[in-house]
Amino acid sequence: MISRRTLALAGAALPFAAHAQDIGTTQRPLRIGVTAGPHAQVMEKVREIAARDGLALRIVEFQDFIQPNVALAAGDLDANSYQHQPFLDQQVRDRRLALVSVAKTMIFPMGLYSRRHRAASAIPNGGRVAIPNDPTNGGRALVLLASNGVFKLRDGADFRATVADITENPRRIRVVELEAAQLPRVLEEVEAATINTNFAIPAGLNPVRDAIALESSDSPYANLIAVRQQDQGAPWVRRLVAAYQTQEVKDFVQTTFQGAVVPAF
Repeated sequence: MISRRTLALAGAALPFAAHAQDIGTTQRPLRIGVTAGPHAQVMEKVREIAARDGLALRIVEFQDFIQPNVALAAGDLDANSYQHQPFLDQQVRDRRLALVSVAKTMIFPMGLYSRRHRAASAIPNGGRVAIPNDPTNGGRALVLLASNGVFKLRDGADFRATVADITENPRRIRVVELEAAQLPRVLEEVEAATINTNFAIPAGLNPVRDAIALESSDSPYANLIAVRQQDQGAPWVRRLVAAYQTQEVKDFVQTTFQGAVVPAF
């Protein structure tokens, strides 16, 4: 689902018929897709920095993980910034999207949250634990749960794991798969939920303070900036990356998120 703000911005962008490679001559803003929350907050800072270099950005917010890639592939966006490499790779394979990564941005450690328990070990027999229902984040959640003793996965299981890879589940934990953006809303209804940080923070959850289990800061799931393959060598891409990967952005992230979000550049 796209936010109201997104619809307004997208509507405003319709008169611009130029392709991304013509940006330098038309001077239209770059349309950057982000998910609401920390990605949007960081991109607001990047927009401020890019403006000093004469590069205008139009930030378009989305409420899910699928539409930003669909919009980018269709040419409705020039770039997006919200996903990690395994998710992009899966989307490219499943949807045959001609998209590529051009830069790393942030690491958003996934956390396990609960309104009822203070440790993963306290989740009771038969308890329900919610995880994201998209392939890569679902597998990532299962690995986090397994690493904290909730159940065991087959040897070698990684972000591609599914519930079928659970090999030992002595507490008979029931895994509930839901859209990632919905997970903060079901915390009162389940024993615990694994929530991506970009959805946890807007819901008032601080990963460092509130998570009962958290991925380490050296998580391999660094987020990235993606563009269409045809645009990866365009001068505006280099300028966008240069505006993002600055000490000023690092300082903003560290001050704003207090360790809950980690720069990956």
